[in-house]
Amino acid sequence: MKLTLSREALLQPLQAIAGVVEKKQTMPVLSNVLLIAEDGQLTLTGTNMEVELVARVDDIAVEQPGRITVPARKLSDICRSLPEGVTITLSVDAERMKVKAGASQFTLSTLPAEHFPNVEDDAESFRLSLPQGELRHLLEATAFAMAQQDVRYYLNGLLLEVSDSLLRAVATDGHRLAMTTLPIDSGIDATRQVIVPRKGVQELLRLLDDVVTPVELVIGENHLRATVGGFTFTSKLIEGKFPDYNRVVPRGGDKTVIADRQTLKSMLQRAGILSHENIRGVRLQLEPNALHVYANNPEQEQAEDAMAVEYQGESLQIGFNVGYLIDVLNAVNDDNVRMVFSDPNASALIESGADDECVYVVMPMRL
Repeated sequence: MKLTLSREALLQPLQAIAGVVEKKQTMPVLSNVLLIAEDGQLTLTGTNMEVELVARVDDIAVEQPGRITVPARKLSDICRSLPEGVTITLSVDAERMKVKAGASQFTLSTLPAEHFPNVEDDAESFRLSLPQGELRHLLEATAFAMAQQDVRYYLNGLLLEVSDSLLRAVATDGHRLAMTTLPIDSGIDATRQVIVPRKGVQELLRLLDDVVTPVELVIGENHLRATVGGFTFTSKLIEGKFPDYNRVVPRGGDKTVIADRQTLKSMLQRAGILSHENIRGVRLQLEPNALHVYANNPEQEQAEDAMAVEYQGESLQIGFNVGYLIDVLNAVNDDNVRMVFSDPNASALIESGADDECVYVVMPMRL
């Protein structure tokens, strides 16, 4: 194999693929990127067996076609360290890859392309096409609530629910829940649910830009595939039954508060400094037109703060993990936030002040 291309043409796909490749692998070939050069095109593939990313680079000079795998991060680091605009030549000789750029020359170890695993194809169930920016917003507004390494494996991912008129994303770790809904015309008859693993959501977010250019989603029985520009991303799906999120969303709360999002976030961040470093608990006290926050820790340090809010009703005192509240306020894309409470033992419902396409639920804690 021998080919020539610009540094920039190689660097962008390599950096994206290096994010997919795990640093510690049980199989050495999974630390490598698969390079296939043929017909004036270079195809790069990286995988960790759960997600796969394929990038295509066109209009390159392929002097000798071939296929080989090389260490992904080392090749990416080499390209990044080279001067801008330089031309790179990749060639394979005697199971070694030579990387040449001007006076710089590097020799990398390789493994045969035959050792590289392929993500198996499965039957397509349905496909969607929607603007990248809309899908990115849907995922960003929800993904933070995914669980990490929970024994309930179906929580370590994000639920995508598709019906004929909407696309909904839901994530929960058992302590808080995030749900975002996007109106679409999917053209499917029955509602479908799939669970995308945490790594798959994170890598898909890295690919998506805040633009109207469409992303093509193909969902099968076991995989989700997204095509974004010159990239094709594939993620395995998590098997299992996601909890009934409708049962978790509290309804009928009688205490509604409208607050300035940024002011509330700043107040909680200040109080959180003196909260218990493990449980991160803060106490909210609701009064007519005012919201107070209190925090303390085992060192007998205390924080107290207050802000004006829109509220007319009975007093209420309720405790929360301050980090969970701040995560929600970071996700809300509006100047105001609406919070609905019922009693100290019931979960809080938090929504954007402008609309309810994003809904958040945070469980209280005893302090």
